[in-house]
Amino acid sequence: MKRTITKRTRPSFVGLFSGCGGFDLGFVQAGFHCVAAFDYDAEAVATHRKNLGGNVYCLDVTQNSDQVVTAVSQADVLVAGPPCQGFSTIGKRALNDPRNSLLLFVADVASVAKPKVVVVENVAGVLSPPHDRYWRQLESRLRRAGYTCKTIRFAASDFGVPQTRVRVMLIGTLSGAELHIPLHGGAAPTLRDILHGAESFSNHHPSVLQPGSAALEIAKRIGQGQKLCNVRGGERSVHTWHIPEVFGHVSDVEREVLQTLMRLRRQLRVRTFGDADPVSAEALSEALNRPCKRHLNSLVRKNFVRRVGDLYDLTNSFNGKYRRLSWTDLAPTVDTRFGQPRFFLHPEHHRGFSVREAARIQGFPDDFEFEGSVESQFRMVGNAVPPPLAASVARSIRDSEF
Repeated sequence: MKRTITKRTRPSFVGLFSGCGGFDLGFVQAGFHCVAAFDYDAEAVATHRKNLGGNVYCLDVTQNSDQVVTAVSQADVLVAGPPCQGFSTIGKRALNDPRNSLLLFVADVASVAKPKVVVVENVAGVLSPPHDRYWRQLESRLRRAGYTCKTIRFAASDFGVPQTRVRVMLIGTLSGAELHIPLHGGAAPTLRDILHGAESFSNHHPSVLQPGSAALEIAKRIGQGQKLCNVRGGERSVHTWHIPEVFGHVSDVEREVLQTLMRLRRQLRVRTFGDADPVSAEALSEALNRPCKRHLNSLVRKNFVRRVGDLYDLTNSFNGKYRRLSWTDLAPTVDTRFGQPRFFLHPEHHRGFSVREAARIQGFPDDFEFEGSVESQFRMVGNAVPPPLAASVARSIRDSEF
């Protein structure tokens, strides 16, 4: 006889690829009992156990599928956050990344264990071709196993999480019922509110830029909402040629050449991929209405410009480093680099963020303590599902009867 998840029975779940427990914490906060949780990262498992207790196992689930299936068969819900590195747009997005197939492992476990609900989370890039084939196979395998599936895109900021994080979830129900999952769970606070007082709690050891360092001189030039960026114009981009104490001096004429090159490399496209191409000296001279070859050669010597065959392009062509967050804006997606000042700067201080600050932006409570090295702690926070988002989904499942 099928059990029914009702308000009268405490529902249960198993966490798969649980990491430090962000996804699982949301379900616990919603009143679920954790039957078991699995991850291969020993430090993440230690953090999970410290904060959530219960039966958490450090193992490779693909090599211990019988143990996983046994646990899932005793639970109402399977909650899974398979690795996203192969799908993320900030990574290499290798189509054959072996971690991509772990999505399908979730479907295979569910097909045998038959939990009533399956919840799978990943980055939005999992829906972009050609990588979307894995998500489509996940849905297909679950449907063949009898699940009714629905894929939903979530903005974390709609659930009180102050960042621009967008994620997708697949919700599969064995009963055929389609759950109503709200797409809004409360306005996000400002960063000023969310970061206030973080220094009073554990895991607060921010990376401070050292006096006399080039990084500190760069940070001094970056205002709130700005970044070091040579490939975009506008007030949000601070260019290397505007920080002479670090990158060297250029003349007014050379600065004009650089600004023109920045613009033309995106306008005079040759390739069908990427977002910019090198530019010829002739095109630059025509745009400036004067010869510029001598100035280009000077800028090459000063390392502001590089030669690409007979063409020219900017050096330092990354789309933004040293991003200084704003007190009044949302944070970008909290990722594993959030403690490194060369990627993210505190709105006011010349430093990166602490683990506690990153955890707050993710929605972790202050009594949630992270174990392991600082690098590992940032990896745990960046890879986690924001608990407030997880809790909202969990409450919707809890309050459904099917």
